[in-house]
Amino acid sequence: MNAGSPGGRTGTGSPGGSTGTTPPTPPSPPSPPSPVHPGSLLLRPTPHLSLLLHRRSLAVAVGLLVLLAGVMLASACLGQTVVSPAEVWATLRGTPGPYDLVVGELRVPRIVLGALVGVALGVAGALVQTVTRNPLASPDVIGVGHGAAAATVGALATGLVSAPSALPVVSVGGGLAAAALVYALAWRNGLQPNRFVLTGVGIGVALSAVVQMYLADTELDAAEQLKLWLTGSLNGRGWEQAGPLGAVLVLALPALVWASRAVRPLGLDPETASGLGVRVDRVRLGLTVLGVVLAAAATGAAGPIGFLALTSPQLARRLTRTPHLPLVASGLTGAVVLVAADLVARTLVPPLEIPVGALTALVGGPYLLWLLGRRP
Repeated sequence: MNAGSPGGRTGTGSPGGSTGTTPPTPPSPPSPPSPVHPGSLLLRPTPHLSLLLHRRSLAVAVGLLVLLAGVMLASACLGQTVVSPAEVWATLRGTPGPYDLVVGELRVPRIVLGALVGVALGVAGALVQTVTRNPLASPDVIGVGHGAAAATVGALATGLVSAPSALPVVSVGGGLAAAALVYALAWRNGLQPNRFVLTGVGIGVALSAVVQMYLADTELDAAEQLKLWLTGSLNGRGWEQAGPLGAVLVLALPALVWASRAVRPLGLDPETASGLGVRVDRVRLGLTVLGVVLAAAATGAAGPIGFLALTSPQLARRLTRTPHLPLVASGLTGAVVLVAADLVARTLVPPLEIPVGALTALVGGPYLLWLLGRRP
């Protein structure tokens, strides 16, 4: 028998029967879940302002900005006269050179206008599709573009307006009038999205007939110019059109910041959104007015460019993979598509130029048929 320790203890531990092992540390309580989604980024520029950014949307926006810069540079370099990027940069810096006319006065204003029109139409399409919850809806489908075109053609045909800088104002007035009529006819104890789209299609057909009546009563030369404008083109346009449209976009920035937050709850059912405290009808009205103003101003600057407002939001949504239509990505997608389409329209069959609206319609038509085939 082995000799034990004094007091009959058989172990080698400390007095009192301790075994010498450290008691286990109780588990720490789980940390509370972060209120920010793992795919999002929370920024706090000021103590009273916080911005929640979707990481993929931010990456897509940066990528689209880089792509837009590349397409704009290519458009400034290519054409009947090929200019090197160094010469383009020298012209932009104001250094006198042999390409001041081609680059500085012809191509750059046209490129800037194309980017602004693309941004306006892309954002307008995203707003209208959010309101209607229908990927087949866009300002040109629901009659807004037709209203802007009818007002502009009427003002030009009758001689009421001749200054290019006044055309966006006339177009916005015509677009708002058409949208107000569609909104009033589609209202039945609230806005019915499907009724809104169908009513807009009917109003658009009627306004197209009004445009044809104006063209029939106009002199041949003026009618030919109006027909070219109605196809949508950036040819012969520059700072006179880009300035007013840029001012509209700048003035709309506060409303666009509000709209970027308002589009998210509208992706839910109206009952669910109302339960969250969202005034659905008021938000829809605000988004519709904002989309109409942007689309009509773009139409006044470059003519009705079809299908760009229809396709840009859906392409942006597939890039960002967000449940709602991203406004920033939609605008940048529209700018990239329109500037690239205008480059192709200028260089495809030189020395002729294809109206960029005809080119976008050529691509947008099959896309619309594809969307129709996917819907149940």
